[in-house]
Amino acid sequence: MSLTPPPLRDDCFALPAGTHWTPVDEALALLRERLGPVTGVETVPLAKALDRVLAEDMHARRANPPVANTAVDGYGLRHADVADGPQSLPLVAGRAAAGVPYDGVLSPGHAVRVLTGAALPEGVDTVILQEDVTTDEAVIAFHGPLKKGANTRRAGEDVAEGEMLFEAGRVLGPAEIALLVATGQAQVSVRKRLRVAVLSTGDELAEPGEAARADQVYDANRPMLIAMLRRFGFEPVDMGRAPDDRAALAVMLDKAAEQADAILTSGGASAGDEDHMSALLREAGAMSLWRIAIKPGRPLALGMWQGVPVFGLPGNPVAAMVCTLVFAGPAMGLMAGQGWQEPGRIAVPAGFSKSKKAGRREYLRARLRDGRVEVFASEGSGRISGLSWAEGLVELPDGAMEIEVGTPVTFIPYAGFGL
Repeated sequence: MSLTPPPLRDDCFALPAGTHWTPVDEALALLRERLGPVTGVETVPLAKALDRVLAEDMHARRANPPVANTAVDGYGLRHADVADGPQSLPLVAGRAAAGVPYDGVLSPGHAVRVLTGAALPEGVDTVILQEDVTTDEAVIAFHGPLKKGANTRRAGEDVAEGEMLFEAGRVLGPAEIALLVATGQAQVSVRKRLRVAVLSTGDELAEPGEAARADQVYDANRPMLIAMLRRFGFEPVDMGRAPDDRAALAVMLDKAAEQADAILTSGGASAGDEDHMSALLREAGAMSLWRIAIKPGRPLALGMWQGVPVFGLPGNPVAAMVCTLVFAGPAMGLMAGQGWQEPGRIAVPAGFSKSKKAGRREYLRARLRDGRVEVFASEGSGRISGLSWAEGLVELPDGAMEIEVGTPVTFIPYAGFGL
């Protein structure tokens, strides 16, 4: 089976008339409302399904466990034969082991040797631990009473046959794969991996490993974004660096649109003379410059190029990473068929003080230490070292806020964003 959803509309990123500064929540709501899956569907064996997105609901084809079994090494018996106090039962010949069932029906007034994972012999409804028994291999002696069903597992007590396991959009990890296998699945219908072309822009950028002029900086964005996309479970397509030349950039965007489901660029997303990315999208008639009330960040150029969504990130690496985590990542997750993924937030006491002004939502590089969250010494968006120093971001609300040591603040670990 190979199905492809309909393309997105060219005006899917258009902002309402009169919009100037877009609050973060409003920007996220617009993305959530207007984007949807763009990837096709394929069937893969479970051995190759790690980090893939389910394309359909999954139900158990088989119960787990499929039959009642013993949870321990011990002796199986009928609960009706157990009395209070000291007692003994004769052992029948044979035993039940995992994969080697007992051949026969347990006679009343008898016990049978059972090993962990063995199917319960017919007639057995209770198991006593071997540590609670003395035996001469012909008779077992033990103390009652015993609870009926002790040390046994019921058929289907984990998952019943036909039970819903996972809804479409679930990303398959090791635990999901284990449950699918245990309940009879060998292959799954999944979304094809979202292919994301990554492109940097600017004459000021030098490639890693090459000699850089004094007026150049190394392109840290592209390797960072490619690594983030891999962590998100997407397939990055490295398109290299585009010069500050509109025609050359257009050619590179054409190539990117041919190879990918989405395009992620950094630099040139504002409205200056050398911001060719936003200018090209505007000329194509499918561009919206979202001035988002966020720090770091603000300009986010969103548009369509040859029918492919373009996320134009700021050129500053810190702003590029933050805007990817907050906006582009969840939006691309929708396009990949995952549904909208909210980051995992936790409330923790601040280990810092700050007087925050109203007007923009702020994201501070932060990490947890001794039960409190501390923030990087500088909020400067040029301090790339703060990204690796941090373990996540502190999210401060749009309004004004006075923060003292101990004030509860919202911390989002990088893992909460899917990194």
